[in-house]
Amino acid sequence: MASLIDHLIKLTDHRDRDRLELTLSKALIDLLPLQRVVIARVVSEEGIERWLQIATLDAKGGGKVVDPLRVDFSTLPVLDEFRDRVRCVQTHSTIEVAWAGEEGPRITYIPLFDKVRTEEDGVLEIHSAGSLSDEHVLIIQTVLRVFRNMFNLLAYSDRDGLTGLFNRKSLDDTFYSAVLEELEEGALGVLPRLEAKVQPGQERRHRVPPNYWLGTVSVDDFGSIGDRFGHLIAEEVLLLVARILNNTFRTYDRIYRLGGEQFAVLMHCPEEGPVLAAFERFRANMDKFNFPQVGHATACGGFTRITADDSPSTSLERAERVVDHGRRLGGNKVFSYSDLLRQGAIVGATHIGPVDIF
Repeated sequence: MASLIDHLIKLTDHRDRDRLELTLSKALIDLLPLQRVVIARVVSEEGIERWLQIATLDAKGGGKVVDPLRVDFSTLPVLDEFRDRVRCVQTHSTIEVAWAGEEGPRITYIPLFDKVRTEEDGVLEIHSAGSLSDEHVLIIQTVLRVFRNMFNLLAYSDRDGLTGLFNRKSLDDTFYSAVLEELEEGALGVLPRLEAKVQPGQERRHRVPPNYWLGTVSVDDFGSIGDRFGHLIAEEVLLLVARILNNTFRTYDRIYRLGGEQFAVLMHCPEEGPVLAAFERFRANMDKFNFPQVGHATACGGFTRITADDSPSTSLERAERVVDHGRRLGGNKVFSYSDLLRQGAIVGATHIGPVDIF
């Protein structure tokens, strides 16, 4: 059995937040006489909140880890189906439930984070044969504290300083950790796959499932906004665009700021129609929004299906070509790369275009 120090080292060895929940669960199962560890997060879509069980590990060896990008939101349980989890999140306190008598098994709910967060609410759910001892509680608090510190450090490095959205580094990391070839997942199983590492700066290509989409969004005539109203007002526009993006797309879609007025969205969806509908909703929400000082502002969007031979740069290059096409038509447009290709409006890309990285 690995020692506490060994597990703390594993927690601090990550550069990808998506693996932290798994490492936390494995540490607690290995260190303590527990029956099960569950990590559940609150996700929302169009105002509806549900539980997403990121990680579930059993002492007997069973378990499951979920990729948030690939969940079917409609199948997730609503919050009220787990009222004790809700109480834990709302009161931000530890709750112990003895569900078969005071001397019997129980479930302990602990807030996943050490302070109330507007995003990423979660619960650490511990199933045990009896009440946790003081020593066990101390071990849980120690491991959880390291988890929280690492989560916050990685969150800081993954976020754009202005908008709070994910940054380009995070896009590369997610592309190579979430958008992996399904043959590898089938051969290794979910847990080993999530523990696989990608070296910093590595520009690899993978055989990917055909259901990932990458789109970019750019504010139309953004340079003129800065010229007319100044730098601070232009930054306020970007903050509001980020808010519109967050309010339009699903909680588990990944939204990025690439630099300047350019944003990106990574989605998992079985068909193109819902992806187009989501980008159209964003375009319409931008079009009708009244920006303080500026008034009316619009944006162009373009998206492409991620293919087996793609890297982040090749996918972004295709999406940007679609955005450029929309700008040439006057702006306030959304197109699919595959549609424009079929129409002959663009030809297949052969080179990688520049993308601003800030």
